[in-house]
Amino acid sequence: MTGEKKGVENCRLRGLPFLRFFYLVLMGLLLLCGCGRSASDSEKKAVEASGGEFEGLIQEKNNAAGRTDREKMGLIYKSSMELQYAEHFSVDYYEGGYKLLKTMDNTEILIVPEGKGEPEALEQGMIVLHQPVRNLYLVSSAVMDIFDKLDALDTIRFSGQRKENWYVENAKKAMENGDILYAGKYDKPDYELIVAEKCSLAIENRMINHSPEVVEMLENFGIPAMIEYSGLEEHPLGRTEWVKFFGALVDKEEAAEKLFEEQVSVLEKISVHEKQKKSSSQKNQKVAFFFITSNGLVQVRQMSDYIPKMIGLAGGRYVPDTGAPESGRSTLSMQMEEFYAGAKDADFLIYNSSIDGGVASVRQLVDKCPVLSDFKAVKKGQVWCTTNDMYQQSMSMGALLEDMHKMLQGGKEEEMKYLFRLK
Repeated sequence: MTGEKKGVENCRLRGLPFLRFFYLVLMGLLLLCGCGRSASDSEKKAVEASGGEFEGLIQEKNNAAGRTDREKMGLIYKSSMELQYAEHFSVDYYEGGYKLLKTMDNTEILIVPEGKGEPEALEQGMIVLHQPVRNLYLVSSAVMDIFDKLDALDTIRFSGQRKENWYVENAKKAMENGDILYAGKYDKPDYELIVAEKCSLAIENRMINHSPEVVEMLENFGIPAMIEYSGLEEHPLGRTEWVKFFGALVDKEEAAEKLFEEQVSVLEKISVHEKQKKSSSQKNQKVAFFFITSNGLVQVRQMSDYIPKMIGLAGGRYVPDTGAPESGRSTLSMQMEEFYAGAKDADFLIYNSSIDGGVASVRQLVDKCPVLSDFKAVKKGQVWCTTNDMYQQSMSMGALLEDMHKMLQGGKEEEMKYLFRLK
């Protein structure tokens, strides 16, 4: 090493301990005086300057601040739920059986054990539910399958879907028996019914953001509302992992963990198979997943959505490449010309039937859009369709993933549950 280079290196080495000391002191001060739940601009700049080394300290500061708030309520922190894929919720456990569920929009739900009292000095806006949790108003249809698999349909009193619209058979039966009542869609709830029947919580999906007046009205009647954000999870199994959130809500964590691990095992099995594949011709086969709208546009999934990621996990490559999403929407509508350019050479086409009831044959699909007859997959007889109930089967991500993998590998069609080939 030359004298000049050695001098520069020594300068760096001498400066490094000082920088570490400076940022440790800075983070220590922030830990002592910070009370917010999210990193401030100064914290973010400090993290950037340190190369992210002290990001863990900032997270610990936020966690410590939150736990301090809980201690003011008389709650003593014990542990937090471990999550593998989900990023948009958390569950903390406190002494005495108390639980705190939190979603990405900072909605907090405190679960009070049966026979226990509410803590003093509750935080403003905190939702409090007493075990056993009952009289839920389930508006988010994707969640019904979770409650069904948890054997927790008895916690639901109201549905945002009519019985004929359910593909979850046990939910349909519960409505036929009068155990679950139809209480109106997300934007037009039956306020009189849910108030009279003492609704404890409305579980909404993101559509409710288009009708904020509904949430305000519910709150005026003393009915809290939460939004489930499973649809925003980046990993497909992150959506499924929301079973843990609702398992904690209805005190069925053990069952939720078992259900989730069953889905994880499917992914692990497929991942091992993909690593063992030797034939390059089977790798990265192109798959298009789409729907033809009533006005002739093609609705596809954005690259950030769970469907393109499932196709990737199954061993395929999603087309067309939509690039970075411009909004939080999971779908994108494009002209047929654009879809043709990006998907005409796809090895497989999957038509999404969950919106319009689907098609029964390739001929029906081509009648919707004649230009599809020029697509490679149509000529090769590799046109597939989803079953109508796919979107309501939140706890079947593993089964759908397995179907996609079998499709790509030329597996037996009779063994598939949510995909079938169009003739």
